[in-house]
Amino acid sequence: MIELGNYNTLKILRETGVGLFLGDDDVDDLLLPTKYVPVNYEIGDEIRVFCYLDHEERPIATTLNPLIRRNSFGFLKVAEVNDFGAFLDWGLEKHLLVPFGEQQTKMIEGKSYVVFCYLDEKTFRLVASSRLNKFVKNEELSLSPKEEVDLLVSRKSDLGWDVIINNKYRGLIFTNEVFQPIEVGMSVKGYVKNIREDNKVDISLKPIGYSSLEPAAKQIFEQLELEGGYIALHDKSAPEEIQEKFRMSKKVFKKAIGTLYRERKIEIKNDGIYSL
Repeated sequence: MIELGNYNTLKILRETGVGLFLGDDDVDDLLLPTKYVPVNYEIGDEIRVFCYLDHEERPIATTLNPLIRRNSFGFLKVAEVNDFGAFLDWGLEKHLLVPFGEQQTKMIEGKSYVVFCYLDEKTFRLVASSRLNKFVKNEELSLSPKEEVDLLVSRKSDLGWDVIINNKYRGLIFTNEVFQPIEVGMSVKGYVKNIREDNKVDISLKPIGYSSLEPAAKQIFEQLELEGGYIALHDKSAPEEIQEKFRMSKKVFKKAIGTLYRERKIEIKNDGIYSL
Protein backbone atom coordinates (compact mmCIF):
# COMPACT_ATOMS: atom_id res chain seq x y z
CA MET A 1 0.00 0.00 0.00
CA ILE A 2 1.26 3.48 -0.89
CA GLU A 3 1.88 5.71 2.11
CA LEU A 4 1.15 9.38 1.52
CA GLY A 5 3.68 11.77 2.97
CA ASN A 6 6.47 9.25 2.86
CA TYR A 7 8.92 7.51 0.52
CA ASN A 8 7.69 4.47 -1.34
CA THR A 9 9.55 1.99 -3.54
CA LEU A 10 7.32 1.28 -6.55
CA LYS A 11 7.57 -0.50 -9.86
CA ILE A 12 7.54 1.35 -13.20
CA LEU A 13 4.48 -0.08 -14.96
CA ARG A 14 4.13 1.94 -18.15
CA GLU A 15 5.25 5.09 -19.97
CA THR A 16 2.85 7.79 -21.24
CA GLY A 17 3.06 11.30 -22.65
CA VAL A 18 2.64 12.84 -19.19
CA GLY A 19 5.12 10.65 -17.35
CA LEU A 20 5.51 7.20 -15.85
CA PHE A 21 2.78 5.31 -14.07
CA LEU A 22 3.97 3.50 -10.98
CA GLY A 23 2.39 0.89 -8.75
CA ASP A 24 2.55 -1.97 -6.30
CA ASP A 25 0.23 -4.86 -5.41
CA ASP A 26 -2.59 -2.42 -4.52
CA VAL A 27 -2.12 0.56 -6.88
CA ASP A 28 -1.32 0.75 -10.58
CA ASP A 29 -1.98 4.36 -11.55
CA LEU A 30 0.32 6.63 -9.53
CA LEU A 31 1.79 9.25 -11.84
CA LEU A 32 5.42 10.35 -11.79
CA PRO A 33 5.32 13.50 -14.00
CA THR A 34 7.75 13.73 -16.90
CA LYS A 35 9.95 16.38 -15.25
CA TYR A 36 10.78 13.93 -12.46
CA VAL A 37 11.44 10.90 -14.67
CA PRO A 38 15.05 9.65 -14.40
CA VAL A 39 17.26 9.74 -17.48
CA ASN A 40 17.76 5.99 -17.55
CA TYR A 41 15.00 3.52 -16.68
CA GLU A 42 13.23 0.44 -17.95
CA ILE A 43 9.68 -0.80 -17.53
CA GLY A 44 9.68 -3.10 -14.52
CA ASP A 45 12.41 -1.20 -12.68
CA GLU A 46 11.79 -0.19 -9.08
CA ILE A 47 12.09 3.47 -8.16
CA ARG A 48 12.02 5.29 -4.81
CA VAL A 49 9.62 8.24 -4.82
CA PHE A 50 7.88 10.55 -2.37
CA CYS A 51 4.08 10.43 -2.55
CA TYR A 52 1.70 13.27 -1.69
CA LEU A 53 -1.44 15.00 -3.04
CA ASP A 54 -1.24 17.43 -5.95
CA HIS A 55 -3.23 20.66 -6.37
CA GLU A 56 -6.30 18.65 -7.33
CA GLU A 57 -5.94 16.39 -4.27
CA ARG A 58 -4.82 13.43 -6.36
CA PRO A 59 -1.99 11.14 -5.19
CA ILE A 60 1.17 11.88 -7.15
CA ALA A 61 4.84 10.90 -7.00
CA THR A 62 8.02 12.96 -7.12
CA THR A 63 11.75 12.32 -6.95
CA LEU A 64 12.22 15.58 -5.04
CA ASN A 65 13.20 15.28 -1.37
CA PRO A 66 10.84 17.25 0.90
CA LEU A 67 12.05 19.10 3.98
CA ILE A 68 9.66 17.15 6.18
CA ARG A 69 7.74 13.88 5.94
CA ARG A 70 4.69 12.39 7.56
CA ASN A 71 4.85 11.86 11.34
CA SER A 72 8.02 13.92 11.72
CA PHE A 73 9.10 17.37 12.83
CA GLY A 74 10.78 20.05 10.73
CA PHE A 75 11.63 23.74 10.57
CA LEU A 76 9.80 25.35 7.67
CA LYS A 77 9.22 28.84 6.29
CA VAL A 78 5.77 30.29 5.68
CA ALA A 79 5.37 30.96 1.96
CA GLU A 80 1.84 32.38 2.11
CA VAL A 81 -1.01 33.14 4.51
CA ASN A 82 -4.60 33.24 3.27
CA ASP A 83 -8.14 32.56 4.47
CA PHE A 84 -7.44 28.83 4.88
CA GLY A 85 -4.31 29.13 7.01
CA ALA A 86 -0.55 29.31 6.56
CA PHE A 87 1.19 27.48 3.73
CA LEU A 88 4.72 26.22 4.31
CA ASP A 89 7.48 25.69 1.77
CA TRP A 90 8.50 22.05 2.23
CA GLY A 91 10.43 21.74 -1.01
CA LEU A 92 7.56 20.50 -3.20
CA GLU A 93 5.38 22.27 -5.76
CA LYS A 94 2.30 22.28 -3.54
CA HIS A 95 2.82 23.98 -0.17
CA LEU A 96 1.97 22.32 3.15
CA LEU A 97 -1.07 23.73 4.97
CA VAL A 98 -1.13 24.69 8.66
CA PRO A 99 -4.81 25.36 9.50
CA PHE A 100 -5.43 28.31 11.81
CA GLY A 101 -6.53 25.90 14.55
CA GLU A 102 -3.13 24.16 14.42
CA GLN A 103 -1.07 27.32 14.86
CA GLN A 104 0.37 27.76 18.35
CA THR A 105 0.80 31.44 17.54
CA LYS A 106 -0.44 33.25 14.47
CA MET A 107 1.99 32.48 11.68
CA ILE A 108 3.55 35.26 9.65
CA GLU A 109 4.63 35.06 6.02
CA GLY A 110 8.40 34.83 5.66
CA LYS A 111 9.02 33.49 9.16
CA SER A 112 9.99 29.89 9.99
CA TYR A 113 8.44 27.57 12.57
CA VAL A 114 8.99 24.12 14.01
CA VAL A 115 6.03 21.97 12.94
CA PHE A 116 4.81 18.38 12.89
CA CYS A 117 3.48 16.86 9.65
CA TYR A 118 0.62 14.36 9.81
CA LEU A 119 -2.29 12.96 7.85
CA ASP A 120 -5.60 14.57 8.77
CA GLU A 121 -8.01 11.65 9.18
CA LYS A 122 -11.06 13.82 8.41
CA THR A 123 -9.85 15.30 5.12
CA PHE A 124 -7.23 12.67 4.22
CA ARG A 125 -4.81 15.52 3.53
CA LEU A 126 -1.26 16.06 4.70
CA VAL A 127 -1.16 19.05 7.05
CA ALA A 128 1.19 20.49 9.66
CA SER A 129 0.82 21.80 13.19
CA SER A 130 2.93 24.03 15.41
CA ARG A 131 1.06 22.78 18.51
CA LEU A 132 4.01 20.52 19.27
CA ASN A 133 2.87 19.26 22.67
CA LYS A 134 0.19 17.21 20.92
CA PHE A 135 2.86 15.13 19.21
CA VAL A 136 5.69 14.70 21.75
CA LYS A 137 4.96 12.18 24.49
CA ASN A 138 7.26 11.32 27.40
CA GLU A 139 4.98 8.76 29.07
CA GLU A 140 6.92 5.80 27.67
CA LEU A 141 10.56 6.69 27.17
CA SER A 142 12.98 4.50 25.30
CA LEU A 143 16.12 6.40 26.34
CA SER A 144 19.14 5.69 28.53
CA PRO A 145 21.48 8.02 30.44
CA LYS A 146 24.53 9.07 28.37
CA GLU A 147 22.83 7.91 25.15
CA GLU A 148 23.57 9.95 22.02
CA VAL A 149 20.37 11.35 20.50
CA ASP A 150 19.19 13.51 17.61
CA LEU A 151 17.77 16.89 18.61
CA LEU A 152 15.63 19.56 16.99
CA VAL A 153 15.65 22.84 18.91
CA SER A 154 12.00 23.86 19.19
CA ARG A 155 11.78 26.83 21.60
CA LYS A 156 13.70 29.20 23.87
CA SER A 157 12.26 29.11 27.38
CA ASP A 158 13.08 30.74 30.73
CA LEU A 159 15.11 27.66 31.72
CA GLY A 160 16.94 27.11 28.48
CA TRP A 161 16.15 25.48 25.15
CA ASP A 162 13.31 23.04 24.55
CA VAL A 163 14.30 20.23 22.17
CA ILE A 164 12.58 17.35 20.41
CA ILE A 165 14.49 14.12 21.01
CA ASN A 166 14.68 11.45 18.30
CA ASN A 167 11.53 12.83 16.67
CA LYS A 168 9.51 11.53 19.66
CA TYR A 169 10.23 13.03 23.06
CA ARG A 170 10.49 16.39 24.81
CA GLY A 171 13.74 17.49 26.44
CA LEU A 172 15.51 20.54 27.86
CA ILE A 173 19.02 21.96 27.60
CA PHE A 174 19.62 24.32 30.53
CA THR A 175 20.99 27.75 29.61
CA ASN A 176 24.10 27.37 31.77
CA GLU A 177 25.07 24.24 29.84
CA VAL A 178 25.07 25.80 26.38
CA PHE A 179 28.58 26.62 25.21
CA GLN A 180 28.01 26.84 21.46
CA PRO A 181 25.74 28.82 19.13
CA ILE A 182 22.18 27.50 19.23
CA GLU A 183 18.86 28.67 17.81
CA VAL A 184 15.33 27.47 17.12
CA GLY A 185 15.16 25.08 14.17
CA MET A 186 18.73 23.81 14.57
CA SER A 187 19.33 20.07 14.31
CA VAL A 188 22.19 18.84 16.52
CA LYS A 189 23.48 15.78 18.30
CA GLY A 190 23.04 15.63 22.06
CA TYR A 191 23.31 13.30 25.04
CA VAL A 192 20.82 12.22 27.70
CA LYS A 193 22.08 13.73 30.94
CA ASN A 194 19.25 12.86 33.30
CA ILE A 195 15.80 11.27 33.22
CA ARG A 196 13.68 12.59 36.06
CA GLU A 197 11.00 10.72 38.01
CA ASP A 198 8.31 12.60 36.06
CA ASN A 199 9.99 11.52 32.78
CA LYS A 200 11.34 14.97 32.01
CA VAL A 201 14.64 14.62 30.16
CA ASP A 202 17.69 16.83 30.68
CA ILE A 203 19.96 17.02 27.66
CA SER A 204 23.61 17.93 27.26
CA LEU A 205 25.32 18.96 24.03
CA LYS A 206 28.52 17.32 25.26
CA PRO A 207 29.11 13.60 25.95
CA ILE A 208 28.39 12.66 29.57
CA GLY A 209 30.88 11.46 32.15
CA TYR A 210 34.40 10.28 31.39
CA SER A 211 33.63 10.07 27.67
CA SER A 212 33.28 13.86 27.65
CA LEU A 213 36.90 14.23 28.68
CA GLU A 214 38.25 12.55 25.60
CA PRO A 215 37.02 15.06 22.96
CA ALA A 216 37.60 17.99 25.34
CA ALA A 217 41.15 16.90 26.14
CA LYS A 218 41.80 16.26 22.46
CA GLN A 219 40.44 19.69 21.52
CA ILE A 220 42.67 21.43 24.08
CA PHE A 221 45.77 19.47 23.12
CA GLU A 222 45.28 20.07 19.38
CA GLN A 223 44.84 23.81 20.00
CA LEU A 224 47.93 23.77 22.21
CA GLU A 225 49.98 22.32 19.36
CA LEU A 226 48.56 24.86 16.90
CA GLU A 227 49.65 27.68 19.17
CA GLY A 228 53.22 26.47 19.58
CA GLY A 229 52.83 24.54 22.81
CA TYR A 230 51.48 27.29 25.06
CA ILE A 231 48.03 28.65 25.94
CA ALA A 232 47.52 31.40 28.50
CA LEU A 233 44.75 29.55 30.33
CA HIS A 234 44.92 27.36 33.42
CA ASP A 235 42.74 26.00 36.22
CA LYS A 236 42.43 29.46 37.81
CA SER A 237 41.32 31.24 34.63
CA ALA A 238 37.93 32.95 34.48
CA PRO A 239 35.04 30.80 33.13
CA GLU A 240 34.32 33.49 30.51
CA GLU A 241 37.84 33.23 29.09
CA ILE A 242 37.59 29.45 28.85
CA GLN A 243 34.18 29.58 27.19
CA GLU A 244 35.37 32.15 24.64
CA LYS A 245 38.42 30.08 23.77
CA PHE A 246 37.08 26.53 23.81
CA ARG A 247 33.26 26.74 24.01
CA MET A 248 33.26 24.57 27.14
CA SER A 249 32.57 25.09 30.82
CA LYS A 250 35.36 25.65 33.31
CA LYS A 251 34.45 22.34 34.98
CA VAL A 252 34.96 20.38 31.77
CA PHE A 253 38.13 22.35 31.01
CA LYS A 254 39.65 21.56 34.42
CA LYS A 255 38.86 17.85 34.09
CA ALA A 256 40.27 17.79 30.57
CA ILE A 257 43.58 19.43 31.47
CA GLY A 258 43.72 17.14 34.50
CA THR A 259 43.51 14.18 32.13
CA LEU A 260 46.25 15.65 29.92
CA TYR A 261 48.41 16.30 32.99
CA ARG A 262 48.03 12.71 34.24
CA GLU A 263 48.91 11.43 30.78
CA ARG A 264 52.03 13.64 30.94
CA LYS A 265 51.07 15.56 27.83
CA ILE A 266 51.04 19.01 29.47
CA GLU A 267 52.49 21.00 32.32
CA ILE A 268 50.25 23.43 34.23
CA LYS A 269 51.90 26.65 35.41
CA ASN A 270 50.69 29.92 36.90
CA ASP A 271 50.70 31.64 33.49
CA GLY A 272 49.10 28.87 31.45
CA ILE A 273 49.50 25.33 30.14
CA TYR A 274 52.52 24.02 28.22
CA SER A 275 52.84 20.91 26.07
CA LEU A 276 55.55 18.40 26.99
